[in-house]
Amino acid sequence: MPVVRSISGLRATTDDGSLNAQLISSYVKAFAKLLDFGRIVVGRDGRQGSEEIEKLVLSELSNIGCEVVSLGIVPTPTVQLYSELPEFSGGIAITASHNPQNWNGLKFINSNGVFLDEQENHQLWKIVDSNEIVHSRFSGKIITEDNAIDFAINKILDINIVKSKIQEIRKKELKIAIDAVNASGSIAVPKLLKKFNCETFELFCDGSGIFPHEPEPLPKNLTQLAEFVKLNKCDLGVAVDPDADRLVLVDNQGNCINEEFTIALAIDAVLRNSNRENNSVVVNLSSSSITQWICNQYGANLYRSPVGEINVVKKMKETSSIIGGEGSGGVIFPQCHYGRDSLVGLALVLIEITDKNQSISEIVSSFPTLYMKKEKFVFAGDFSSLVYKFKQVFSQGVFDEQDGLRIDFPNSS
Repeated sequence: MPVVRSISGLRATTDDGSLNAQLISSYVKAFAKLLDFGRIVVGRDGRQGSEEIEKLVLSELSNIGCEVVSLGIVPTPTVQLYSELPEFSGGIAITASHNPQNWNGLKFINSNGVFLDEQENHQLWKIVDSNEIVHSRFSGKIITEDNAIDFAINKILDINIVKSKIQEIRKKELKIAIDAVNASGSIAVPKLLKKFNCETFELFCDGSGIFPHEPEPLPKNLTQLAEFVKLNKCDLGVAVDPDADRLVLVDNQGNCINEEFTIALAIDAVLRNSNRENNSVVVNLSSSSITQWICNQYGANLYRSPVGEINVVKKMKETSSIIGGEGSGGVIFPQCHYGRDSLVGLALVLIEITDKNQSISEIVSSFPTLYMKKEKFVFAGDFSSLVYKFKQVFSQGVFDEQDGLRIDFPNSS
């Protein structure tokens, strides 16, 4: 399989040698040079094979003079939280996100706790492609941090809206089942929920890194979680991907809730509790129109960005947005940090359930019905001519060409 490098980082398959030590070393050293050999934090998503990659990353960084802090198995958002601390120059998350077991990769994070943007990535790639030898300046060192998950959870519990609602949530004593695909959310998700006095049922939370099913949290992969929720009369089912930046829900009747509703529920909770005037929200161009409907209920402005977490973050900062995210289950709440975070999203969903004093199925059914089909296909023709034809056929639509083509219609479709 080819090596994939993009605005989301580096990833490749491991079983065919595509993601090899030489490739990893070249990117890690280039990143260290980009950060002027500053202090770097490293974490991994827990999938099998990540420990060996982590050892290599730590060794390479320390050998070229970097002080590096190892967090071990943690959600990628936790690495982001550490990266934005003043004592760090950046971070590396070892993860292939929702990709299958035979994939792995590296996500590079700057000192603001966000992924490298297009310009920073091009600088990184230029160093890699130059085959420049990054020499050792002096001996670095490796430090182990054992309390990273507690640090992340405490950051969430310190969010104003969470502090104001936590006692109400605790009184509900919610029963929640968890599918963390035995990866980085295995400890973090149950630990957070117990802070809210939830009774947790941990289906796939053994931390082994062995995925019990395909790791992307899609309905077809969550049948066991859905069945468990239904049989055990849970209030909610929670699924996260291996690096725990995406959150998908199962309702109290055992139905998988479309991933688009995760950000919708979070936005609803935040806007309802906001004392700010002229609130703004950002989602990417592939997210559904359900977010526009919610923003309309509160008189909030909705902005759309190109696909990619860093693009959403940049638009959020530009518009001073109160919340943002992606329809794939990614929630970004700046009061905690500028990154998709399943734990933050989960806290906001608990607030939504508590505020409305309804079951999650009742809340979702009160929103407009969502019809959406996501398909990938290869288009090899002239895209501009295709756009022209669409404009001729759908003349009543509003066209957005920031990132491909999006068409919105007067009936909100």
